Amino acid sequence: MMNRLDRIQGGFWGLLVGDALGVPYEFNGPEVLPPIEEIEFIPPEGFKRSYPSVPPGTWSDDGAQALALLDSLLSKGKMDAEDFAGRLLRWYEEGLWAVDGHVFDVGMQTADALQAFRSGTPAGRAGWVRPDGKGNGSLMRVLPLVLWHRGSDEKLVADSHLQSLVTHAHPTNQVCCALYCLWARRILEGMTTEESYKEAVNRLCSIYRGYPEHLRELEETVRPDEEPVSQGGGYVVETLNSVRLAMREYSYEGVVKAAIRLGEDTDTNAAIAGGLAGIREGASSIPKRWMEQLRGKDQARQLLNQLMEHLN
Repeated sequence: MMNRLDRIQGGFWGLLVGDALGVPYEFNGPEVLPPIEEIEFIPPEGFKRSYPSVPPGTWSDDGAQALALLDSLLSKGKMDAEDFAGRLLRWYEEGLWAVDGHVFDVGMQTADALQAFRSGTPAGRAGWVRPDGKGNGSLMRVLPLVLWHRGSDEKLVADSHLQSLVTHAHPTNQVCCALYCLWARRILEGMTTEESYKEAVNRLCSIYRGYPEHLRELEETVRPDEEPVSQGGGYVVETLNSVRLAMREYSYEGVVKAAIRLGEDTDTNAAIAGGLAGIREGASSIPKRWMEQLRGKDQARQLLNQLMEHLN
């Protein structure tokens, strides 16, 4: 029987490994991607890698921002938007939590929001720099909030909104982060994939009864009860659908490869799905060959050790 700490470690490493696995394949449609059995950190000969100068096994902005979030949570003992935004700015400008300190992938909205924050915009307002922006830049990093959090569902939802506001403030982004967090929390509690998803939807509907704008976004934009459809793109609702599709596979490896095979935003889809699959299957489910090839492990492990101490 898997224990909670094994699931938490699975989520932590599952996100980073999924991100790194997806990096070489980003921006490619499924028609040009290798067969699923050939998707590895080092793509097959002849495949033109995205970011050819980036060594295989390197996580991208997804992993670095997730680590920055966890670092902030452990340092402050709460979801502190100003502190988190400061750490994101250090990632953007100095390479904090990036492997080798090298930042090679930055979303346009994230860059704009961090520049606004640097210029004096409060962290809780910086994400409005593109009022209609609905990219997946806050969803990709939110999982550490679930791994760290000990509060109620209501507080988890509120904190998921707050971390999104820093770069992606539109209610659609907030709602997707909240739904994902409740879904992850229930998988962490041992529920099955579908049972946990349905329970998360029902719980979020209940929480949003006092927040009509967010409830409307959930029901009319996210449409969580509909069959998921995705072409792998970076629109936050499409990304959530990518994860729902990938999570139908029965192993960690199957989940992240399915997420990548959708094409386009391969690293983010695999990071978000990989975090969930890691929670569901446990840390031991992540292939050893991928853990061995993952770069930056020692740096990340220090933060994981702090998380384990926080939870004990």
